[in-house]
Parts: sequence; C-alpha cells; structure tokens
Amino acid sequence: MYKNNIEEILDEIDLDTTPPLEEPMRQYYFLKKARKMVSEQSRKLGRPLCASVQTFGCQMNARDSEKLIGILHEIGYQQSESENADFVIYNTCTVRENANQRVYGRLGVLNNYKKKNPHMMIALCGCMMQEPEVVEKLKKSYRFVDLIFGTHNIYKFAELIVNRFESNHQIIDIWKDTNQIVEDLPSERKYAFKSGVNIMFGCNNFCSYCIVPYVRGRERSRNPKDIIREIEKLVADGVVEVMLLGQNVNSYGKNLDEPMTFAQLLREVEKIEGLERIRFMTSHPKDLSDELIEVMRDSKKICNHLHLPLQSGSSRILKIMNRKYTKEQYLELVEKIRAAVPDISITTDIIVGFPGETEEDFEETLDVVRKVRYDSAFTFIYSKRTGTPAAKMDNQVPEEVVKKRFDRLLAEVQQISKEQAKKVEGQVLPVLVEEINEQDPSLLTGRLTNNLLVHFKGEKELIGTIVDVHLKECKGFYYMGEICERQEGKELWHN
Repeated sequence: MYKNNIEEILDEIDLDTTPPLEEPMRQYYFLKKARKMVSEQSRKLGRPLCASVQTFGCQMNARDSEKLIGILHEIGYQQSESENADFVIYNTCTVRENANQRVYGRLGVLNNYKKKNPHMMIALCGCMMQEPEVVEKLKKSYRFVDLIFGTHNIYKFAELIVNRFESNHQIIDIWKDTNQIVEDLPSERKYAFKSGVNIMFGCNNFCSYCIVPYVRGRERSRNPKDIIREIEKLVADGVVEVMLLGQNVNSYGKNLDEPMTFAQLLREVEKIEGLERIRFMTSHPKDLSDELIEVMRDSKKICNHLHLPLQSGSSRILKIMNRKYTKEQYLELVEKIRAAVPDISITTDIIVGFPGETEEDFEETLDVVRKVRYDSAFTFIYSKRTGTPAAKMDNQVPEEVVKKRFDRLLAEVQQISKEQAKKVEGQVLPVLVEEINEQDPSLLTGRLTNNLLVHFKGEKELIGTIVDVHLKECKGFYYMGEICERQEGKELWHN
C-alpha cells in the first residue's frame, strides 16, 4: 500500500517544472528525477546498477541506513553486500576516534575500486561528517569521494544524488543543526517483522565524554500522530515488534507545541492492534519518571527489558561526567523499577578509566554492579574523544591501570550475567523467531522479551512469529530450547 502511494505521487510529478519548495513533495520530485538518471546510466552500462550501504555505530544509524536503502531502491539501485559496487555509502559513527580511522582505511580500498570503475560513486554521511575537521580532511585528501552529508539532512539523499549526477564534482551538504523533520519518505527494513522507529532526534545532555550532542544536534521530538501513523503502517505490513529510538527517549515531547511525556506516548503505542512487542532505548536515569515505571508495570506489550546506562558508580565521577544523578539516586531508581516490574531484565553501559578515576571510584562501580546484578553490560575503556570536555581533563588514568580494572569489571559482569540468565531456565516463555541459526541451519534463533537469545529446532516458516519455547538449558548468554504447543491446558514439548 505504501509503495503504491509513492508510485501514485511520482506519476503526478512533472520533471519539466521547477522542484517544489515544500517537503516531502520536493524529495518526491528528486526521487523521480534520480530514477530517470539511474535508468539512463543502467542502459549505457547494459546492466542494473547496484549499491552497498555500510553502517557503522548505533541503532539510530541502522535506522538511518534503512532510509538510505529505501531511497536507493526507489530510484533503481539493487542492493549489494559487496563494496565493489556502483554506489557505496558509508553511514559513519564518531563516538570513538578509532571509528574515524576505520573509515579512512576503507576509503583507500574504495579508491582502488573506483580507479577500475570510473562511473562508481562514493558517499559519506552520518555523525563523522558533522565534524568540520573531518570534512576539511576529505576535501583536501579524499577528492574521489562524491557526496558528503551529515545527520540532519539524510532525507535529502535523492536530491543530493541528482546534484552529483548533474554537477560531476564533489557535493558537500552539511548542516550545523536543524529543527526540521520530514515524514513519509521511503525506507527498506532489514527485518519484515520488526523495526526501529525514531521518536526523536538529537541530545541536550552534554555528558562530558560524549560527542553526540555536537554531531546529532539539539533534541527535537516527532509529532506523536506521525509516530503512531508510522507504526500502524508497519503493523499492517507485518511488523510485530517496534523499537522506539532516541538518544534519550525519557525526555521525549518536551519541545512539542503540545507537550507529551514518553509515558503518554507509550500508552498510545500500546493501543495499536496487531503490535505485540514494544522496546525502547536509550533511557537516561535522570529523566526516568514514576509515570514511566507505572506504564511499564501495567503494559501487556512493553518488553521486560530496560537499558539503563550507569557509566560510573562513583557520585564524584558522575558529577564530572555531567550525568546529573548520584550513585544513591541510581540505586533508588533501580529499586523502584524492580518493585514495580520484579522480573525485569536491566542492562547498562559502563566506562572504565574516566579521567581522575581512583581505585575507590572504581570500587564504587563494582559495588553498583553487585547490587543491581545486571543481566548484561556493555563495558568500555575510556578513550579521549577530541571535541569533548573530558579530552582536555588532567589526571588521565594510566593505560595499564585501566586495563586491569576493565578485566576485573568484565569478570564480575560476566559471572553475574550467567547467574541472572539461569533464572528462567526450565520455564516456557514466548519467543519472537528471528532467523535461521548461522552456525546450525537446523536450528532457529529467537529472542525473549528480556532480549536473551534462544536456539531451537523448527521450520523457517515460523520466522516472524511468536512461539512458546521450553527453555531447556541455559548456556550462559543464550538458551537451548524446544517449541512448546499448548493443547487443552497442557504443555507439549517436541524435539
């Protein structure tokens, strides 16, 4: 239905007129124009054109890449996994500086491909492009890159492609910030049965170690009606699970003309018929309200998994990080959440070796880990990120000290995670079947609402459905199970 709507709109567009100024009609105009240009080049080469989108970074980037792929599909490119393609797009991440170096290294490989295929185009977009020094380096040393754009104008992708076809020189279109959100553009989902849904963009928190507010811009929330409409379309197209995405979903709605809390949005999403599961990330502890805890407690659809970044267990370090909560406040919040949702799975992010971190500070982090008993944790060694306040701080912790602390934290986290995972061993729980197991094609792989993986025998036709699975054996970070059929109140397992 959505595809037909786009085709109907494109049929009405006259390319002999000037492009419309209003969005999204302007982008539909350029979609049609780009399609014509791709078709002409395809005829000259005597074959279809192929494109490869490589995604670096977070789930926000992954969702942006689905939008890029959707536009590429609409204008006539076939998707390719190979970087030896007619059009290669790197959707970049810049949270850590080594991510930038990876991109520069890959560009050398692409340049060799391009020398053999002069018609090849290369595009760079995403967070890394929001750094002025990066763009200057690309202009100076990577002239073979055709298209450079940032995080704020991804919706203009078709227009930028047309500009590149017409100009035949490097196109750079970077915006420092924007309040604009353009709806109703193509998107190509990775999975037929689940999808990320942006509910907001940008971040206002300015944690002292983080570059995100500088490259993603200030917080701006989507209109709730647009979010609901998008999810309803997804559900009509077979989606049973959505992940609501934002740098800090708990602050959703503050900049809307008619303010709405994240908890209120969740209540509206829950009403959508056919939607089975709701996930969200990321939740900043400073904004997690009692109202949200109530919604999670009462919900039949919100998954019993909460990602609640800690970063450090030391109140002193948290203050320097500009996290705006203390160790005690964090632990009190976890207690409230667990009291309301006793079986909830809590995961987190932790940074080891932040500037000035002492052994006492690190022990405070270990204390939180032991008290909260996280189901899993993403642990990171602090690395300087140019452009953030923390990069200029004194008292950088020696590398060998950080490495020892990291190993101690990892051992603690992994042991607790194994113990936590065993809590539901032997139970029968619903599993969303996601794919054929990569290591053993006779098995299917699915996910519990607490986000743990389960492997079990079954037919591929079950992919995208929710089935009851007997969790026979916990293997540490995943389960081996058997599908369970219920008949007349009895549970039947079969191998």
